[in-house]
Amino acid sequence: MRIAVPAETMGEPRVAATPETVKKLIGLGGSVAVQSGAGRSSGLTDDSFRAAGATVESDAAATLKDADVVLKVRRPEAADLAHYKRGAAVLAIMDPYGQDEALRAMAEAGISAFSMELMPRITRAQVMDVLSSQANLAGYRAVIDAAEQYGRAFPMMMTAAGTVPAAKVFIMGVGVAGLQAIATARRLGAVVTATDVRPATKEQVESLGAKFIAVENEEFRNAETAGGYAKAMSDDYQRQQNELVASHIAKQDVVITTALIPGRPAPKLVTAAMVRSMRPGSVVFDMAVERGGNCELSKLGEVVDENGVKVVGYHNVPGRLAATASSLYARNLVAFLETLVSKDTKSLAINWDDELVKATALTRDGAVAHPNFAPKPAEPAIV
Repeated sequence: MRIAVPAETMGEPRVAATPETVKKLIGLGGSVAVQSGAGRSSGLTDDSFRAAGATVESDAAATLKDADVVLKVRRPEAADLAHYKRGAAVLAIMDPYGQDEALRAMAEAGISAFSMELMPRITRAQVMDVLSSQANLAGYRAVIDAAEQYGRAFPMMMTAAGTVPAAKVFIMGVGVAGLQAIATARRLGAVVTATDVRPATKEQVESLGAKFIAVENEEFRNAETAGGYAKAMSDDYQRQQNELVASHIAKQDVVITTALIPGRPAPKLVTAAMVRSMRPGSVVFDMAVERGGNCELSKLGEVVDENGVKVVGYHNVPGRLAATASSLYARNLVAFLETLVSKDTKSLAINWDDELVKATALTRDGAVAHPNFAPKPAEPAIV
């Protein structure tokens, strides 16, 4: 079983394997090929991969040649699919929503593509949950980056020259990223408030020492899916929540937004008027900017200055901690790959009836296999 780890493209600094996980992959019975320079942006040298037992190949074609398993951060680009062996299992963050052409290209290439972000949130799969591992780091980094943009101290400081007040930080969306953002802002000494449409998060927010802000009516108490995700809220609830949030944001120094609903554009939570109500020097950090943004004024990859308020829309926030993010992501991949490999034959043996496989398999045998993304049958013609 040959396992390939090609270098990422499109400016992605993370890598899908580390020397630590290379040793584990070899322990599964595989030979590991890593493309030269794949780990450079994560602080991993070719020599460190060689020392772990991997071979280092000069380019993507040589790395991917005859590979039974390919480990990546981002899904394969169409131009590279010609190098992939038909039937190869490809594990990556596939970002499948609205990507019909990319899914069709992978299906036509004959690969079995597994979308790691579709991993079900069950106990067995916790160690494979890439959304949690990467969002946890993103929540931490968002606070660090927001503090740098803020330009003032976060903690209250009592000095001979006077008292410096603590920064007021408001976290919008209390998933994994939001909880880590709360904890990080609290550790830095800020006064932290947070909001979310899911009622279960109130206790989590308060357990971290932050104050919960929300319109707590009947709709709010039923605003969570069985899978733990937020439901889309009614227009009336959004109006009430927006009024409450607008008055609260005007008093904040830093606002960090993390709200996402899988498969949908990011909900607009912060209007231009809300941004303009903040005092100059304040910061809005939009973690959902890659899905359209939670803030009306955010722009992907830019820091927008709106009357002295900075609206930060950094691309790929987990990648801003590439070394740590790669380490956690690579462990997620190994944990999942272990379930796809036979312990007896030390070869790929995918159980297509496994619930983890059913949830994550996008393509199989030349077709898009996932029911959420498979092409819908044509409507019969009406004569």
